[in-house]
Amino acid sequence: MSRTLSPSTGRRYGVRMTADAFGVARSTVYATRSRRRSPKPSAKRGPRTKYSDEQLLEAIRRDLAESPFNGEGHRKVWARLRHAGVRTSKARVLRLMGEARLTAPFRQVRVLGPRNHDGTIIPEQPDRMWGTDATSTFTRLEGQVTVFVAVDHCTAEGVGIHAAKIGNRFEALEPIRQGISDRFGAYEESIAVGLKLRHDHGSQYMSDDFQAELTFLGIESSPAFVRAPEGNGCAERFIRTLKEQLLWVRCFDTVEELRRALLEWLKVYNEKWLIERHGHRSPAQVRRALVAAQAAA
Repeated sequence: MSRTLSPSTGRRYGVRMTADAFGVARSTVYATRSRRRSPKPSAKRGPRTKYSDEQLLEAIRRDLAESPFNGEGHRKVWARLRHAGVRTSKARVLRLMGEARLTAPFRQVRVLGPRNHDGTIIPEQPDRMWGTDATSTFTRLEGQVTVFVAVDHCTAEGVGIHAAKIGNRFEALEPIRQGISDRFGAYEESIAVGLKLRHDHGSQYMSDDFQAELTFLGIESSPAFVRAPEGNGCAERFIRTLKEQLLWVRCFDTVEELRRALLEWLKVYNEKWLIERHGHRSPAQVRRALVAAQAAA
């Protein structure tokens, strides 16, 4: 356009007049011309990194293949690469995983207004608050099964897990029994004084037998707000991980087979599942660090 001749003067319009007419800077016009004359492929700005995109992508694929979990996002991949000595940025890992279609699916975040559960349920030390909840799955031979869990709110560690054909109040106590025996070394009256248990208003948890057992152990019952599952969010989040990593990817014939698989999965989760709020450390690593700090103090 700038080289077009004016019909009235017979002279070229020029870059200045053309740029003013289109509302762009002359530098933009010159830069566009330069790119057209010598096009260059887009590349990472700044100094060359230690690993090329091909090398880093291969490390990402290898990490995903070796991980015992499914559908993990770029943050955990980045953290494990960093622990292995492969240092790069989260943005670069996300870009490469996106280009290779390796990113995990995610849910759209809903923006909620103020709720009656706003605040925190994360204590600074383990064994101060646990959360418990239940979900269901199917077995090939025995049909629907109820799965009960118990989670430490501080470390996000699974302290107990159980499966039962009949999901009554006595079966709901089994993850608590496992956690008390393992974390407190015994199962006796008032052994867990100082521990709170967050649960919803399900019939198993509000039953007299369940509440009486908590009282016997010295555990303080802490029901979540009605119609506010976020108040039991630690157990809810744990169950989501359990579904994505085990219940939705494997099939089981019997309740006993499922129960054994749950116990094995819980060991792997506690030792290897990375928690972002803990600096991409596993729940077991966090517990050991906190216990060591308490002993040193």
